[in-house]
Amino acid sequence: MAPSASGGKAPRGPRRRRFSWLPGALFSVVAVVAAVALALFLARSEESTFRAVIVDQLALTEPNAAFVERVTGMLEREGYEVDYVPGEEVTVDFYRELPSRGYDLLVLRVHTARFEEESLTMPDPAKKQELLATFGQDVFLFTSEPYDPSKYAQERERRQLFAVRYRQGGDERYFGVTPHFVQSAMRGDFGGATIVLMGCDGLLFDNTPRALVEKGAKAVIGWDGLVSGAHTDAVTEALLRHLLEGATLGQAVQKTMSEVGREPAYENALRVYPQDAAVETIR
Repeated sequence: MAPSASGGKAPRGPRRRRFSWLPGALFSVVAVVAAVALALFLARSEESTFRAVIVDQLALTEPNAAFVERVTGMLEREGYEVDYVPGEEVTVDFYRELPSRGYDLLVLRVHTARFEEESLTMPDPAKKQELLATFGQDVFLFTSEPYDPSKYAQERERRQLFAVRYRQGGDERYFGVTPHFVQSAMRGDFGGATIVLMGCDGLLFDNTPRALVEKGAKAVIGWDGLVSGAHTDAVTEALLRHLLEGATLGQAVQKTMSEVGREPAYENALRVYPQDAAVETIR
């Protein structure tokens, strides 16, 4: 006898398994989220990689392998990838491409030369005055490339390169990079990098650091006069230690001058250019 529609129970059919798709779907969602998270992590890791370079033109006359080793280790411990450029590779073309290499910190252990009237041997007074007007407050960065009047004719004509020689004497001359070269012949942009100029007179005048900042550097730290190789090495090592500890550029310079001191023979000191960058850090 069949059950009535009102009082009897209808036989149950097979129970429908609800949400049977959930485990597979959850796995797919989790896999996608994990892939996105990994991509973001790798992107952040790539972006957070800091790059530094030690340009060691000074090694040709005053090598200091211990300085290079200590500074490299210090930077690597703080997460920097560090490149080292030996003296013989510091050429005109090296400087030409330097801004485009993507460094966050540049340690330029290079000789620098100030244009001085007494260094001119040309007999033409008008030519002397012209060069004084052009280079009077410029500081040139040494290359290791011997000066050859048959090379770089266009750059020499435009006052982007000039012949320099070491103060210690000797007749050999080298190509020197002028602020005009920085402004007009360097390719790319320093992209907010901090530059440490370890040579003499780097910040005696503003022309050279200004050119570097206009080329994209955040700030330039350097000497306001002459300095020995041994002293600039000691000061730069202390300076970088303070910068890596998180001090601002101004604080790091002040602490370094207090600890290591001014150049003992000349009483010269470090400066920051521009002055308002003293509140910045290297990262």
